[in-house]
Order: sequence, then C-alpha cells, then structure tokens
Amino acid sequence: MTGETQYPVQDEKYNYKELRSGRKSGLLLHISSLPSPYGIGTMGDAARDFIDFLVQAGQSYWQILPIGPTGFGNSPYQSFSTRAGNPYLIDIDLLVQDGLLKKDEPAQFDFGADEEKVDFSLLWKNRLTLLHLAWERLRDNKVPDLYEEFEEFRQAEDWLEEYAVFMSIKSAYGGASWTDWPDVLKRRNPVSLAEFMDSHQEEIAFQEFLQFLFFRQWEHLHTYARKSGIEIMGDLPIYVAGDSAEVWTRPELFQMDQDLKPTFVSGTPPDGYTDGGQLWGSPLFKWEVHEADGYKWWIDRIRFQMRFYDMLRLDHFRGFESYWAVPYGDSTASRGRWVQGPADKLFQAIKDQLGALPLFAEDLGYMTKEVSDFRDRTGFPSMKVLQFAFNPNDLSDYLPHNMIENAVLYTGTHDNDTIRGWQEEGASEEELAFARRYLGLNDEEGFVWGMMRGAATTVANTVIFQMQDLLELDNKARMNVPATLDGNWEWRMKAGLLSSELAQKLHQLTRISGRLAVLR
Repeated sequence: MTGETQYPVQDEKYNYKELRSGRKSGLLLHISSLPSPYGIGTMGDAARDFIDFLVQAGQSYWQILPIGPTGFGNSPYQSFSTRAGNPYLIDIDLLVQDGLLKKDEPAQFDFGADEEKVDFSLLWKNRLTLLHLAWERLRDNKVPDLYEEFEEFRQAEDWLEEYAVFMSIKSAYGGASWTDWPDVLKRRNPVSLAEFMDSHQEEIAFQEFLQFLFFRQWEHLHTYARKSGIEIMGDLPIYVAGDSAEVWTRPELFQMDQDLKPTFVSGTPPDGYTDGGQLWGSPLFKWEVHEADGYKWWIDRIRFQMRFYDMLRLDHFRGFESYWAVPYGDSTASRGRWVQGPADKLFQAIKDQLGALPLFAEDLGYMTKEVSDFRDRTGFPSMKVLQFAFNPNDLSDYLPHNMIENAVLYTGTHDNDTIRGWQEEGASEEELAFARRYLGLNDEEGFVWGMMRGAATTVANTVIFQMQDLLELDNKARMNVPATLDGNWEWRMKAGLLSSELAQKLHQLTRISGRLAVLR
C-alpha cells in the first residue's frame, strides 16, 4: 500500500479519547460549501486552505454535515448508505495528480456558472461521467500502484460489495427506489442477485472505485487536519433513509410489513412553526429486534463513524428516549404518537463495547424532563442555540447567564437563519431589542459579531460559529429551511474570502474569550 492511506477492517478495536476539556471553538462549514471550479466543494486544496484558516484563527474544530451519498432533495441527512461517502465530494484536481484524469478532461464538462450555489442536476449528469473516465484509466491498469491499493480497499471493507450492488441495481432501474425494483431483487433472491452481479460486474466495480477514491481522499484530508491540530466534528442522523442499502439488506431491523412497506415513519409533532409537524418519512427502528441482538447494528454503525471523525454529534437525540411515530401514508405528521425508545440500554451497550466516546447530543426541539434526565445520565454535552434565547416574554435556558459548561453552543445551525438573516427578517423587533440590551450590541462592533461575542464569552466549553456569520451574509446563504425541498443545501462560499484579516479578527475574539487553541 502506498501513501498514508489505511483501511482498517470493521472489527478492529479502536482507542477513543474523551472530549477535550477546556474552552474551545470552531466553525461549521460543510465540505460542499467550499469554493471549487467544479461546481461543489471537495476534499482537495480548498479544504486544506480552510484547515489552515482555522489554525490561523486559533480554532480547534471543523464541523461538517453528514458526508454520505445523497439522492432526491440533496439532503445529507437522507443518504443511500450509513457508511459510503458522497462521490460529489471527490476532488478532481487530485485525480489529475494521481494520473487518473488528464489535465484537460475536467474542462470538457459543465458544472454550473454560479460560484455561490451548487447545481446538483449538473453534478448528477456530468460529475459521474468524468469519474467514469478515471475508472476506465485505472481499470485498464494505467496506474498500477493505485490499482493495487484499490484491491486492498475492496478486500478490507466487508460492507462495500452490498452497497455497490445496491447502487448498481438502482442505476440499472433508472434511479428507482429499491421498493420499486422487480420483486426478486427487492426481496434479495440469491439466484437473481447472483445473476445480476454476474452481468453487471463493470458497474459494481465502478461503484466500489468511487468509494475507494472517497475514502482515500478523506484519509489524507483527515490526516492533514490532525497534523494541523484541528479536530473534525461529524454529524450522525438518527434515522436511515428508506431508500438505502441498510434498509434493503436488513428490513427486519425496521418497522416494515410483509410487503416491505413501512408501518410507521419518522417526524416531529405540530408546533408553533409547523401546523402539521415535520414529516421526515424515514422508516422507524424495530428497537426490540436491536435489543435482542445486543444493539450490534448500532455499535457497528458508531464504530464505523468514528473512523471519519474526532467528535460526533447525535442528531435528534431526543428520539432515542421517545420518538414521534407517524402512520405510513399520512400527508402530515399530525396523527403521530410518542413511543418509548431504547434510551439508556442502547448507550450502555455502546459504551460497554466501545468505551467512552466523544459524542454530544443535538437535544433541540420538544424536550421533557425524561429526555433531559436521560441526556444527563449519558454525560453527553448538550446543544444550545443563541438565536433561540431572546424571547422577551420567557427567560430562556439558552440565555448566556443560564448556560452550562457541558454544552456545545451555536449562534445558529444549518437549519437556522444566518445571524444577519435573523436580524433582518427572522427575529421580531422585541427579540432584537432584547438581544441588543442583553449583549450590549453596538454599531461599531456590529450586530453579527456582537452575537458571536455573546456566544464566545459564555461558560459553554465549546462554541461553534457558522462560516456564513463570519462573512456577515444574509439568508441567501442559509443552508436549509426545514420542511421544504427546493433550494436547500446549495450555498457555496466564494473563493478568496478566507483572508488573513478575517482570521485575525476571529483569533482576537477567540483569545479574549479564553478559547484559543494551543498549538500541539
């Protein structure tokens, strides 16, 4: 094997470290939002430049969103696999350096003219075609050392073939969900699967190749971050997309009927923001089956994710204590009901097998004493959002004077307004007046950086800022509006904005709030 890349097998024992103690901060920026001439941010030079910026700014963390392959709607929280990486994030220039592409080949494809938005339709059309050229060059053995590394990767990853077969069948049937495949493939008839694999060896190998490229580039990028003293914070969606390799291969782990249709699906109840609640539509776990198996599937999932990250956010943490179950086929989430989740039993099983892990809980939304007590028993840091603090009629737990040390505090997340967007259109005049009085905001400092100061100077051990807020961008740069489909996940940062002046400004805020990373 060449280079720094290593591909540990899944049953290897890992030594996980505890969450770093002390006051730290970092930035939230998904890889897809990095600047790139190829339509979407990737794991190439721009990612390394961003890590260098974090170091210059005195930061400790780079938080990203889930990195799995995405489908309809382009949401990183709805992936075809809990293990595979998104081929869109593979860097093209690195493939040229590896000899898999010729220097002039990428210029033959259109990836979109808007440098501030991802055009996913063009990516779907052209990115995979370009990557196929790279595969043909490797397949024809024009880069022998890399082909040997590819074969080692295939041997090491016991999940890879099933995923590649899943994606190949999907491709053969025009991208259709596995529930719409011919019954023999939908139900994984061994003879039919073997026949398909025999007649589609090329496509299956191509899908495996894409994962080889992703994992190879990710390992190199992660190594660069670690050597720079930057830890990468990942994000684990609680639910698995219905159209995924995991549900296709293990339907018995999910609430499905004999026709392989979900009986109940995920969502959240109606609230002040959505009359019908949020209907996510993912199949729910059959927790009694997981418990009977000692939660092995979940233990393997967490172990695998910790190959990617140094810290991991558990999305929709409250769903582990109790979850909102919506009858399959409903058009809204309003008829759902709360059902008890696995809670302590799951996380005790994970801890018994993997030890203490650097996890923290996304515990936003409808909280109960039971959920709060459950989170406290795990010891996981809580998640707070400063934008939610300034209701003048209700002294919020998110106000700085109510903050706790064992917390990860955000000014806003990918699901929120940017700070400037919140100031201009998201907040009421009463909220803005309260925020100005409470934080002592002034025109010289500016509203956005005053809010960031308000977060940085709390007692919360960890503070995460959005890159959009450093750039003082409005809601045109917002990543996602929950319960909507169009226009999400598209924002990209323009090239040339990671200036030394901006890094020094953040460095100063980090220093005065006692969060400066110690070079190590």
